[in-house]
Amino acid sequence: MTWDYDQFKKLEDAEEYFQFFQLPYDQKFVNVNRLHILKKFSQLIKEIDENYTDLSISDKLNKYREALEQAYQVFLESTPQEQKLFKVFNQKPKNVVTLTEITSD
Repeated sequence: MTWDYDQFKKLEDAEEYFQFFQLPYDQKFVNVNRLHILKKFSQLIKEIDENYTDLSISDKLNKYREALEQAYQVFLESTPQEQKLFKVFNQKPKNVVTLTEITSD
């Protein structure tokens, strides 16, 4: 299947990507995991762009399609907290002392 790269560059919403690549998706699942799916998809696109510089546009878009499928699948199998894609999941809370930090003398 061939896709229009210029049209791809205009896409913004998760649903638009799934529709563009003609991939099935669960709307309720996307509503809950939208930002995480798009963030993972963005990371995978960056890897494709860095590692497959000699691909044709058609082959690159096929790889992007696979990346969107992979990003969606990641969150079917794990949680956003497990993936830690966003800074908030990697930060240690401030003004919190964990039980492991308390010692008795």
